[in-house]
Amino acid sequence: MNEVMLRHNSNLSKYACKDSSAIRFKKIDEDMRTDFFRDVDKIIYSLSYIRYIDKTQVFSFKENDHISKRITHVQMVARIARTIGRALSLNEDLIEAAALGHDLGHVPFGHLGERILNDISLDNNEGYFNHNIQSVRLLMELEHNGQGSNLCLQTLDAIMCHNGEIELPIYEPRKKTKEEFLEEYHKSYESKEVVTKLRPMTLEGCVVRISDIISYIGKDIEDACMLKLFDKKKIPKEITDVLGFTNSSIINTIITDIINNSYDKPYIKMSDEVFKALKSLKKFNYENIYDKANSKDNIERIELMFRQLFNKLKEDVINKNDSNINNAFLKNMPKSYIENTTPARKVIDYIAGMTDDYFIKEYNLYIKNK
Repeated sequence: MNEVMLRHNSNLSKYACKDSSAIRFKKIDEDMRTDFFRDVDKIIYSLSYIRYIDKTQVFSFKENDHISKRITHVQMVARIARTIGRALSLNEDLIEAAALGHDLGHVPFGHLGERILNDISLDNNEGYFNHNIQSVRLLMELEHNGQGSNLCLQTLDAIMCHNGEIELPIYEPRKKTKEEFLEEYHKSYESKEVVTKLRPMTLEGCVVRISDIISYIGKDIEDACMLKLFDKKKIPKEITDVLGFTNSSIINTIITDIINNSYDKPYIKMSDEVFKALKSLKKFNYENIYDKANSKDNIERIELMFRQLFNKLKEDVINKNDSNINNAFLKNMPKSYIENTTPARKVIDYIAGMTDDYFIKEYNLYIKNK
């Protein structure tokens, strides 16, 4: 049966990551599934994946069931990445695993929450907080009550290097060992620059990285229009003339351009025209959508909530109070985590894993209603 599951390898590009190249940090009992196929299963059955369903993509506190959540975003990334991967004869299982797992470390209230938690982390000498690094931490160290999920190196690396906030005209993989991967991972806590320079070790990881941008660049515009926060007619004509006017046309244009410029190549590339338009549209989105997604009062309110809840939970950890962080989270973690993790890091891990609703419940329980 395993031979049947491996059959797709014979059709892969010479630049693809074969299943035979998969590297795990710990040995596992083999079954009919290939390694990257199994990684997909490990991710979608994780508790972190289930929590995607109530995590903000861009807009928080909006009464509209059709606005993207983190769960829809990662599924869109997976579909876009698999489309590119299939056209380029790459390993779709590795692509899907990385795409579905890339945002597991995102905190409540999206990038606003991430910025606040990063400030808190720095204030407490815990280094920089980045959601892509937290995704890796979850899968290597926190899932399964502190045992980790034991994913393949290539999957973890693609997740770590997915940063869709940094667009490039060409994405070239860089080979690395387990040791080099771990060095990048640990240094990301120490240096702000390291995260901006991460490069995937596989072409599949490069595909996931560009697909992250493709998946949100047009969809966020549609969400903003649905909420009547934005008029699509404001998008400059020089952008729409290249990429199109709808999310569908933007996705189709960029995917087609990437395939045409990357087929049978050891890199992922866009044409100069499409890259320039994508870069301009992303800048336009920041100025007209992302920077305006939260009011000043809302930002101040959320930041205050984060800091108050963090301080209360840290106090609970230090004093071993009757609190959910002790009773529901730390109670199930191994002795090694309890003894070798600072109170601040324990709280950061706990808050980062929360859904929006759970964060609000914890805040109301320990702060607002006291």
